[in-house]
Amino acid sequence: MIDVYTWPTPNGHKIHIMLEETGLPCRIHPVNIRVGAQFDPDFLRISPNNKIPAIVDSDGPDGRPISLMESGAILIYLASKSGRFMPKSDRGKFEMLEWLMFQMASVGPMMGQANHFRSNAAPERVEYAITRYSNEVKRLHGVMERRLERSAWLGGSEYTIADIAVWPWLRSSERAGINWAEFPRLKAWFDKIAERPAVKKGIQVLAEASSAAGRYDEKAREVLFGATQYQRR
Repeated sequence: MIDVYTWPTPNGHKIHIMLEETGLPCRIHPVNIRVGAQFDPDFLRISPNNKIPAIVDSDGPDGRPISLMESGAILIYLASKSGRFMPKSDRGKFEMLEWLMFQMASVGPMMGQANHFRSNAAPERVEYAITRYSNEVKRLHGVMERRLERSAWLGGSEYTIADIAVWPWLRSSERAGINWAEFPRLKAWFDKIAERPAVKKGIQVLAEASSAAGRYDEKAREVLFGATQYQRR
């Protein structure tokens, strides 16, 4: 059984979708990051970086439990455990990993910054930051558009964890200033994934809990972006 410690963010949705796609048995444990649950000592033992998602698999390698943090590492682990959504050949695997790392190093961080500075999470409007990160998000969408000119999927000829990793972030593309009409291949890719039953189920995980939490207020901003996290050890 895989215990999943998570919240319905793009990084959380990656794992929710992967678990729905593979059918691996799991238990969901909500970690409400808006109220500081990510700083709970029990969670920090699993995820020392105080970020969701994290997992504990009671039936890990060699039959022993294993805990993992970082969504990219978790996706690779779940692909290995299930034998799905990772190419079998070494060449295909490395090509796919290239685009998984692209998400982790570029799409996630840059869209996160763009969305932060363009939303009510930021206490003030900083035009330089908005322009910088919005432009970078647009550039990255162009990189993916060109990739899909010559590849059926981001990670290669088949649907893989690279696609699963990127897709949840692009749910907020318009909020980050993207005009989908400029990226028709990427939009078609996005819509195709959105129709997968496992994806539809995955994005509903903890959706009610997130809705109940409402919009960012001053307390949530302080927990997520203020001094609170830097006072923790």
